[in-house]
Amino acid sequence: MGSSRAVRTDKSHLPFKTGNKTKRHELHVKQKKARDSLKRDERFRRRREEEKNPQLKEERLARNVPITIDQKRTWDQVGGDEEDALGLAVDVDRIKRQKTEAQEQEAELEDEEDEDEVEEHNSDMDSMLDEDEDKDDSSDEDNAKGKRKQKEAGPTRRATSPTSTTGTNMDLTPEGLVAKFPTLFAAQEKDPKVLVTTSINSNLHYEAELVCSLFPNSNYIRRTAHFNAHKYSVREIAKFAANREYTTLVILMEDQKKPEGLDIVHLPSGPMFHFTISNWVEGRKLPGHGNPTNHYPELILNNFRTPLGLLTAHLFKTIFPPQPEVQGRQVVTLHNQRDYIFVRRHRYVFRDKRASEKSILDKDGKPMKGAEEIRAGLQELGPRFTLKLRRVDRNIQRASGQEWEWKSRMEKVRTRFQL
Repeated sequence: MGSSRAVRTDKSHLPFKTGNKTKRHELHVKQKKARDSLKRDERFRRRREEEKNPQLKEERLARNVPITIDQKRTWDQVGGDEEDALGLAVDVDRIKRQKTEAQEQEAELEDEEDEDEVEEHNSDMDSMLDEDEDKDDSSDEDNAKGKRKQKEAGPTRRATSPTSTTGTNMDLTPEGLVAKFPTLFAAQEKDPKVLVTTSINSNLHYEAELVCSLFPNSNYIRRTAHFNAHKYSVREIAKFAANREYTTLVILMEDQKKPEGLDIVHLPSGPMFHFTISNWVEGRKLPGHGNPTNHYPELILNNFRTPLGLLTAHLFKTIFPPQPEVQGRQVVTLHNQRDYIFVRRHRYVFRDKRASEKSILDKDGKPMKGAEEIRAGLQELGPRFTLKLRRVDRNIQRASGQEWEWKSRMEKVRTRFQL
């Protein structure tokens, strides 16, 4: 019979390797308690030091910034006017800043060259002047050089780091994108009018009504499910809607009696966007939900930074009226993160801050001036769902052989996003 003594090993998690399960469990519990005790002592020691010196806490928080996939996001290197292409992941805001900085540097160089020419001209004229005039000219030259040094030392150049805000700037839309889709970027002379329908033989009548309530000035028309009835195509429905002054056609797709996709057609001739839907939740299933009203909501578009993202943001901008009805206090948010568009609808209210609540902080982490005693309350109205762009068609789709302007690829690189 062999002895059952414990053998000490360095590679194992426990200091001893034994065949007794109870002993292994006891050793594991003791080691876990010891590690937790050391972490707790270290945490209390750090807290005491940070109470004495608050700067230590600021330095620790600055160092302990989590590295997320969004921070590792990679961009395509472009040159010239290639940033207008939809298939490239380029930051339009960053390119705009780089062009502005290059123009500022060129202007500074031109100013310096002009000043040098003026100085050379003055130096040539010095030989013809008296000694008193030479002293005056030298003092003028010193003043000009001092002003030039102050100009060079001043904060004339902006930083090239990406912006910290997530708002979408529609003014950064490339000119090539506007020329490629002129009807989508045309000025809205009247309020949009939306026609909502479903796929053929669909059962999503209640879900279509919810989508109809999300988009203002929208009407829902069922597609017939009769066996002998004519099955109207998307092109025929788009022509029918365009003749009746509809501006957008929305088609809700179904899979296993659940919303599976959303096709949006900009009338009268396109483009057509194909989205997939995930995480659909009705408003009545949300905890503490509210009931929407017929007021025009405010629209918030977040984090659309590439040419394709700006194109998608302009599509949703054409669906909602440009002038919201603020008295309804409703807001629709489309937040893009990792190419997933999160759609939310809330009702907001401004109220007094309670004693147990914190103040609103600005981007520097300090209380915002003028809003120290104000808090904003939100009540979600629904529906809640997530969209992912799959394809952008140049015109309205056909039965086959459709020409597409952009099509999603396999997500092999996790740090490369399209929107």
